[in-house]
Amino acid sequence: MPDLEIITIGTELLLGEITDTNSTYIARTLRDHGIDIYRITTIGDNPARIAAAIKEALGRSDIIITTGGLGPTVDDPTRQAVADATERDLVFLDELWDQILAKFKAYGRVPTENNRRQAMIPEGALPISNPVGTAPCFIVDVNSSYVISLPGVPKEMEYILHHSIIPYLKNKFHLESQIIKATVLHSAAIGESMIDQLISDLEEQSNPTVGLLAHPGQVDIRVTAKASSESEAIEMIKPLLDELLYRLGDNIYGRDEDTLEGVITAILEENRLEFKIIEYGLDGKLAARLQSAQAQKVKTKNLKAPVTDLEMLKRHVDQLICKDQVDIGFGLALLEIDPITIHMVYQDHSQFTSKTRSYGGPPQNAPLWALNLGLEYLRRNLIQFTGK
Repeated sequence: MPDLEIITIGTELLLGEITDTNSTYIARTLRDHGIDIYRITTIGDNPARIAAAIKEALGRSDIIITTGGLGPTVDDPTRQAVADATERDLVFLDELWDQILAKFKAYGRVPTENNRRQAMIPEGALPISNPVGTAPCFIVDVNSSYVISLPGVPKEMEYILHHSIIPYLKNKFHLESQIIKATVLHSAAIGESMIDQLISDLEEQSNPTVGLLAHPGQVDIRVTAKASSESEAIEMIKPLLDELLYRLGDNIYGRDEDTLEGVITAILEENRLEFKIIEYGLDGKLAARLQSAQAQKVKTKNLKAPVTDLEMLKRHVDQLICKDQVDIGFGLALLEIDPITIHMVYQDHSQFTSKTRSYGGPPQNAPLWALNLGLEYLRRNLIQFTGK
């Protein structure tokens, strides 16, 4: 199947003034049509650098999609860069200029002289109309590799991608016969390196593939299969999922759209448990996570008085059981000391457990790390309590 490279163009992207969402959208969309994503590159508004990147990409990939740089101003360099990379002249097309004039007329506006630049494309390129904007697009065939230049405006790019580019690529590469299906398993409170040690041989497979993605306090295991149909891909993925679940056991809390808070809510509702949590140092984020999963029977309390150590948190949780007469109490405290520390306390009518963990990552990620570890600690204790 064809390889794809995506080149997003714009100095504003390099400077971080705007976020590149185009490459993500294109990659996800074309991935699902069986196209392999080889590389994603971002380049500023420099024609020579853009041309060099395109020329390099043509040496290894079947499809190069650029986004951005098709406007009418001097700092919109994509047309010239593609022409330079493919050793062609820019030519003016009357049909594109007519489309641009019609679009401006529909907008009740008059184009300026520099808009004529948008009617220029590399010689021999296939013009692609833009019904939702003023910047025409084009495709250049270079020895059966294709440079496709799309607008940088996300909604314009998305429309043209679906209505013009995907049909074109399907015809060129017979893409109907391939799809890519992905399933994601979720784990928490076990590190990426530990998971890798347990499943490293599975990560070496080529189809389906297994990959890891680490988040603060959570690791996702992604299983991806390329097949001729969705049902075939599912059948390819299933034995690998079974093996992962066997090796990782209860370290896996869910898959795909499952969340820790959703899993916990399901356990509480299934067993009709009265439950109360207290939290400190998280600004109500623990309560918000559980409430987002519509946990109706969860009562929450955000402690304002300082929690300085584990023993103090234990006393707070014990009061939940004794005074509030709930089935289960849970406490989570994030202490921004050196090192950043969390205390976790769980109590029901038969057991009292606690745990302390330290964090060494970026401080801004500490709250998410604390929430994921805390919710995973709670999930494991609930499973033990309910026997599920």
